Amino acid sequence: MGFLRFFTLALLALRAVAEDSPNLAVKVSTSFPSSEIFGIKLVNGQATQAVLSVSNEEAEPVTVVFVGGSLWSSDFTSPSPQGARIVRNLTTLRYDIEIPAGQSESIQYKFATELQPQDLKLNLAVVLKTSEGTPITVQAFNETVAIVEPDTSIFDPQIIFLYLFLAGIFGGTCYFIYSTWITTLFPQKRRGGKDASRARKSTSGNKSVDPNDQVSVLGADGPAVTSGAKAYDESWIPAGHLQRPDARRVKSGSRPKSRNG
Repeated sequence: MGFLRFFTLALLALRAVAEDSPNLAVKVSTSFPSSEIFGIKLVNGQATQAVLSVSNEEAEPVTVVFVGGSLWSSDFTSPSPQGARIVRNLTTLRYDIEIPAGQSESIQYKFATELQPQDLKLNLAVVLKTSEGTPITVQAFNETVAIVEPDTSIFDPQIIFLYLFLAGIFGGTCYFIYSTWITTLFPQKRRGGKDASRARKSTSGNKSVDPNDQVSVLGADGPAVTSGAKAYDESWIPAGHLQRPDARRVKSGSRPKSRNG
């Protein structure tokens, strides 16, 4: 029952920070180890660590019961109550850390955000309990912070896949343009390949034919010369045609005899 009671008191205290709290000699300061020179940035999806330093200057010990916070619109300090609106309540953590009189204690408070990039007011509060059991709310932080997206790395698998996909589309487009228009404007010259080299080798490898081995062949198109090897099949030629006829010699001075009647 005690836990629920203090938890309810903490939520009410965080929503009504503007109300006056009893004077208590307790000082609370907040620092952000990961903060930058240009201000405090809350990265979406990443835990933000806040270090609360609680200094007890009372004569009696005090107990840190809860630490919580909320994000408000940038006009959180507007005089008009209607000008401020709460955007998101942060995680409320219970500690139950007793701080003796005259001593200090550092408390780590972590929270995460998932909001649109914008500037908001970050309000952190600490709920203390005195030795008499009285809950008191002390404001720990109230400044403007920036909600930002995490930095994108070039080694992200999604980014690498996107780059490869875009590179493939670009390469395919360039190849289509080259094969469709550029090749028609600049025709390529034919180069001698393996067939040309083989033809040259076969031509250079032919042996010269001896003139004595050449045989003249009479044909319809005139005399032709063939080598000693027969280039035709003799099986279908009659034997009488295979024998060459003897050339008859005619005397130039002889006259044909006249026949006497």
